[in-house]
Amino acid sequence: MLNLVIFGPPGAGKGTQSEKLIAQYGLHHISTGDMFRAHIKNETELGKKVNQIIADGNLVPDSITISMLEQEINEHQNAKGFIFDGFPRTVAQAEALDQFLESNGQPISTVLALDVSEEELTARIAKRQEVSGRADDAADKLKKRIEEYFSKTIHVLPYYEQQGKLNKIDGIGEIDEIFVALSKVIDTHKVG
Repeated sequence: MLNLVIFGPPGAGKGTQSEKLIAQYGLHHISTGDMFRAHIKNETELGKKVNQIIADGNLVPDSITISMLEQEINEHQNAKGFIFDGFPRTVAQAEALDQFLESNGQPISTVLALDVSEEELTARIAKRQEVSGRADDAADKLKKRIEEYFSKTIHVLPYYEQQGKLNKIDGIGEIDEIFVALSKVIDTHKVG
């Protein structure tokens, strides 16, 4: 089983590259953002809570996120592997994910970190906001999300680096060129 974590700040291209990786490797995409948006759209009790948390520009608590991830993984036992997009965001989440996956004999294969400057991120998200109108792309909330990434989430990288699983990829350039660089790394970690 091929389990990937794709990492990067908001606007780094995680969603775009995830789509290409899913098509190439037949992985099941687990995006915490997509899971949250689905719950919000379906107006579940959890969705109402998550909606308020996200609208305030805050991160959803680990307990909610992890239980949703476990449920998603358990519902797709026959997948060739998973690509985790937007998770883990903290070392505690990374440890919880590792513990859950390893208990199922499916550890993380590799971690792909898209390296993009803050200046490039701001430009990309401004463009995305014009097109998508996503509430979490509004200037004040975006600033908070980028600050969250650089103050908290980035500390997850050394956790995976100590495990020898971290691969930094230049996230600036043509989409297809970045995809080729990601694929080269993944192909060295593919099992079977």
